[in-house]
Amino acid sequence: MQIEVLSLGGSLIVPDDVDARFLSKFCDLLKKLKDRKFIVVVGGGSTARRYIRPLKHRDVRTRANAGIIVTRLHAWFLARFYGKGSSNAVPESMKEVENLLKKNDVVFVGALRFHDKQTSDGTAAQLAHFLKTRFINITNVSGLYTSDPTKNKNAKLISQITAEEFYKRAMKIKFAPGQHFVLDQHAAEIIKNTHMTTYIVGGNIKNLENLLKGKHFIGTRIF
Repeated sequence: MQIEVLSLGGSLIVPDDVDARFLSKFCDLLKKLKDRKFIVVVGGGSTARRYIRPLKHRDVRTRANAGIIVTRLHAWFLARFYGKGSSNAVPESMKEVENLLKKNDVVFVGALRFHDKQTSDGTAAQLAHFLKTRFINITNVSGLYTSDPTKNKNAKLISQITAEEFYKRAMKIKFAPGQHFVLDQHAAEIIKNTHMTTYIVGGNIKNLENLLKGKHFIGTRIF
């Protein structure tokens, strides 16, 4: 059975409050696609950043661990929000993810462990490589843009980009725990080194469904 690795941005889960309407549509889509199984790696988003910011006087590992805990809370919550078909366990290793997927349709995953200069995006990319499948990143913008579309209304969507060029763009950004970029530097490195097919899309459920079904979609393909 086909396996899909999705990275779901924390800012889609909790933009301000828990977005139960979006999450219901997201879960319904996964349940609808009965020909495949899903690993959903969840981010911490703005919730994680709220805990990380006051710890700016502490070391990087301490700040990163605050974000890790939030991602694991989100995974725990979504497993129960999804209901039947999802593993209730929050895995702590890639092997555990693989084993849980044998018995469940969906496994929700937070950060597996601390890794220097890595967010949940890196975890998702590692899992996609480990399981030899493609990687779909779902964020709060429609894809990769020429500049930040939330700050520049003239920013243009980049529909396709090579893994090498994407890596160069990612590495221009100084890493910080809780950073807000479409994919982290570690994920960009994995994609470049493995030539993994990767997509970046926004939170429009119909658009995501089109991508999953091989139809026309709006977003960015990294190749």
